[in-house]
Amino acid sequence: MSREYQTSLSALKKAAYAAPAFSLAVVGIPVYVYIPKFYSDVVGVSLSLMGTVLLVVRIFDALTDPAIGLISDRTNSRFGRRRPYIIAGSLLTSLSIIMLFNPPQMAAHTAIYWFSAFMFLLFLFWTVVIVPYESLGPELTFDYDERTSLFAVRDGALIAGTLLAASSPALIRYIFSIEPGNDGERELFSILSYTYTPFIIAAALWCTMTFRERVYTGTAKISGTVDKFTSALKNRPFRILLISYTISAIGNNLPATLILYYVQYVLHSQLADVFLLIYFVTGVAFLPLWVKASSRFGKKRAWLTSMAINTAAFSGVYFLGQGDEMLYGILVFLSGTGFGAALAIPSAIQADVIDYDELISGQRREGLYIGLWSVAKKTAAALGVGAGLTLLGTAGYQPNVQQSDSVVFALRVLYSLVPCICNGLAFIIALSFPITMGLQVQIRQAIESSSGGMDVPDPLEPENIIKAGHCRGILLPDGTCENID
Repeated sequence: MSREYQTSLSALKKAAYAAPAFSLAVVGIPVYVYIPKFYSDVVGVSLSLMGTVLLVVRIFDALTDPAIGLISDRTNSRFGRRRPYIIAGSLLTSLSIIMLFNPPQMAAHTAIYWFSAFMFLLFLFWTVVIVPYESLGPELTFDYDERTSLFAVRDGALIAGTLLAASSPALIRYIFSIEPGNDGERELFSILSYTYTPFIIAAALWCTMTFRERVYTGTAKISGTVDKFTSALKNRPFRILLISYTISAIGNNLPATLILYYVQYVLHSQLADVFLLIYFVTGVAFLPLWVKASSRFGKKRAWLTSMAINTAAFSGVYFLGQGDEMLYGILVFLSGTGFGAALAIPSAIQADVIDYDELISGQRREGLYIGLWSVAKKTAAALGVGAGLTLLGTAGYQPNVQQSDSVVFALRVLYSLVPCICNGLAFIIALSFPITMGLQVQIRQAIESSSGGMDVPDPLEPENIIKAGHCRGILLPDGTCENID
């Protein structure tokens, strides 16, 4: 019997796969936070017009994710299904960044067209690279624990890249002694663009040159674009994972949106940047422990534990007030211990779900699933940002003044209690997720047997789960039990 599902990856190969995640973190804080302010304050573009453009871009971005995923699934080239898009997307993304970060001198009413065109192109080409890139991950190893390790390295690199991207404007100002003012800001963003883009291209090349994609010859059991989407959403393990993750992500996006407001107006502190640093660094530092916990206790238990820790820590934040910086820092640290797990473990679980889809569909459809997953992540982010700011405004928030009791209460509820409720609901839903390590191995064996022409049972059918429960090893597709040491 083939043991392909036991594939392991060296540390260097994991680093090669993680490299694009690190470099593409630039399409985050610099683009979402710094670029709009640059175009409004330096280029002179209307803030309201930019807001409209960014809203449409977000909607457009969400729609293109599953489309690009499905296109990459259907691609058949001698370079593979994913690698051509990763290379082409990295080149076009880099070009878009250079153009967006270096607008020519022009009238404000003309600059909005420049901003709109290259913002749309940036997110289109970013999708072209990121969806196939993330789709490559689940097929690099079929080993249950190795997947957790792989995605922990990737998402740790993403967090580190985000930290670097957030701090890079200050670093470049210091290194190049850039003076304040419009000319200085243009110089800053020009240097940023020409610094980021070589790393994006180099990381994409390293990743694609390190791996050779697998060739699949399975017979499709599902045809038609609509049927493909429908079948994915009917996949019970995926549905459970997607719903649970989305609800949790909606809650987790509220603190990300409101932390600056909470720290300033509830704690009356100016240390928001320090607290963010504690949270991100703690998330990266504890990732190796979560990988070990996942290997020992299973991905599902590790994920549930991370949600429980996050919820327990954040529930205490509701009771803090002015002067409680030390207590808040401790709770941020405790919450941060589960941050990396909340990113990496669901991705590793999703890879197992894609294996199950291969069994029931006869196809490897990572692109479709990653596309749908990306839509959920972006929808959760949009809802978190939109709901948080809208409700805070409804409560009577006024900038740069002492806030009323109703605003402070709203901040406590939105920043702490609502995320805890979301995580609690997500926890309950995730309890029913069915794929364990033993079942994942059964699924891989069933796929291998199916490709050899055998008529195999679905390991997630109730009667087969019952049989597996009476087997102390692995229940094989023919119904026999194989003991493992």
